[in-house]
Amino acid sequence: MMRCIIVDDEKLAANLMESNVSRVPFLRLVGKFSNAYDAISFLQQSPVDLIFLDIEMPGLTGLEMLSSMNTHLQVVIVSAYQQYALAGFDLDVTDYLLKPVSFERFFKACLKCRQHFNISPYMRSPAPEQHCFFVNVDYAQVKINKKDIIYIEAMRDYVKILVKNEKPVVTRMSLKSVEAKLDPLEFLRIHKSFIVNTAMIASIRKGIVALDGYELPLSENYRDAVVRRLGISG
Repeated sequence: MMRCIIVDDEKLAANLMESNVSRVPFLRLVGKFSNAYDAISFLQQSPVDLIFLDIEMPGLTGLEMLSSMNTHLQVVIVSAYQQYALAGFDLDVTDYLLKPVSFERFFKACLKCRQHFNISPYMRSPAPEQHCFFVNVDYAQVKINKKDIIYIEAMRDYVKILVKNEKPVVTRMSLKSVEAKLDPLEFLRIHKSFIVNTAMIASIRKGIVALDGYELPLSENYRDAVVRRLGISG
């Protein structure tokens, strides 16, 4: 029996996927999530063999979730967009399904997953946890220790990475590409231009996030996600 979860913010699509899973005798659904953050939290506590994963979701996309995970899980991407297929297979997904998905095509993907599972339940070797990453700065590779990051700011074609007790690092890359290198349980987007290290947050008040001597804007578009992620009541 393969334990699986569904991660899809489209309620109708997730319900259809749940119905399809119930028709496959070797699958057992153990979770259904409308966002990647809740799915990652569940995966850290519960054994799972297979993820049916949507791509375009609020907060953290399916591909960003997949890139951030150090896991041996099999993944079947279920998306309405064909253009993500190459990126998905680059991340070693087992199959890629285009919505709307017929049960026949869904079952074929499940058979492929079962074949891989029977050969070895650990088709994906766990990657060692990466505590740092490197960025280009003036023709040099500069190491960034994730735990020391205070915040990251988008500046047109560049990002500024503010690191504790160090000079700010400015490198030519997108905020989205930096976000993909970070653990979504430790770093949080609070604004279209800012990502913060949740360990550095000192306080939150209306429209402002204070952290380690800095005050950054909290966008209304991200406020609900921030409150939910940090478990703030009221």
